[in-house]
Amino acid sequence: MRVRDWQDILEDVVESGADAGDWRAVAGDRRGGPGEDMYLGHPSGGVFQLKTFAKNPYEVRGVGSRVARKVDEDLEPLFPAEEAGGRFGVNDGVDDESDAEKKAKNLETVLETHADAPTTPDALFEDVMDALDSPAFGPMEYDMYDRPDELDDLSDTFEEAEELLSKELDDLVEDSDVGRGFH
Repeated sequence: MRVRDWQDILEDVVESGADAGDWRAVAGDRRGGPGEDMYLGHPSGGVFQLKTFAKNPYEVRGVGSRVARKVDEDLEPLFPAEEAGGRFGVNDGVDDESDAEKKAKNLETVLETHADAPTTPDALFEDVMDALDSPAFGPMEYDMYDRPDELDDLSDTFEEAEELLSKELDDLVEDSDVGRGFH
């Protein structure tokens, strides 16, 4: 298992080529330290674990790793079902002005279409992610103040990765001097 910067892990997700709408995520507070834990899973794209913290309001730091090559029958119940309440999306930005204009036009069309017809929040979300050409999106189980049970179950399942990534993040937190405040 290779520990890398959390943004490199997200780049792997973006470049995975996996069906964008089949991703699932579970996230919440980190056990025993500042920051958050997140697992991103895809049936054929694998499972990725991220540990992040906010160094300040403008900078997030973290580490991550790929912890499984696919979501098998044992892992699948730990990720939210399609009808789960929360949603997440990964956006890889725009390439240039032309790409930005194209995505803005697509988004405008989606919003106009949904404004004129009966729709559901899930359908709107999916169409917006498609219009923005999001490489990964889907349902998410998230708790801003605690840890979802599934997050604990995933952490227990990938116990070795959990310990290694926690140690790496603790080192990163210590090196970042977040305990001293900032100006």
